[in-house]
Amino acid sequence: MNILALESSAVACSAALCRDGVLAAESFQCSGLTHSRTLLPMVNDMLRSCGESMSGVDVIAVAAGPGSFTGLRIGVSTAKGLSWVGGQPCAPCSTLESMAWPLAHMEGKLIVCAMDARRKQVYSALFLARGADLERVSPDRALSLEELGRGLKNFPESKIVVGDGAQLCYNTLREEVPGLELAPIHLRMQRAWGVARAAEALAEAGGLVSGEELVPVYHRLSQAERERLERERNTQFTIEGDQKHV
Repeated sequence: MNILALESSAVACSAALCRDGVLAAESFQCSGLTHSRTLLPMVNDMLRSCGESMSGVDVIAVAAGPGSFTGLRIGVSTAKGLSWVGGQPCAPCSTLESMAWPLAHMEGKLIVCAMDARRKQVYSALFLARGADLERVSPDRALSLEELGRGLKNFPESKIVVGDGAQLCYNTLREEVPGLELAPIHLRMQRAWGVARAAEALAEAGGLVSGEELVPVYHRLSQAERERLERERNTQFTIEGDQKHV
């Protein structure tokens, strides 16, 4: 099975081609350019350089969330467009699970996946490394660093934190969480290879969807939506207040 994987959930952007569980090619870029400019050219150049075309791709995988609202929309829209042309099924992969797969070989460790969610929160999920596999021990969720620290104290295993929020978590929690270490830099950031590996597990579980069904998974409202709801609440309070004085 040939899997084309896309990762655009945070600052870095990457694409990977996986053939029957083996990484054939990967392109990674963290240049500061918007992913709408970099993702498709990366895919085209990578496929061309390894003698592959979209017609040879069986599954299109994408980090579907959580993550940057704009980044997720770019990745999911790209996957939907490619699927619409070629008819391939899509794998909507958890960004956090995808981050954990490159560390699955660290058997016995608790993998702490962390993305900076702003507003003093992180997107996080916990996995136990099982060598060739992962064991999920918490759902994907948005929570405060304080909440994450309290939860980690319940696990006796040595812990390794990964993701674009790893440094923030490590700096904040290393004094209060025993056995916490920072993943090495070459394994720390989100990568399309992890998305491809998560897609394999999703395909085995029957979790593939059509391009039409593929949607981002945000895990919380965007800033624009939060501001809209706040305006609506304020307007409602004003109306109710005026009515009381009529």
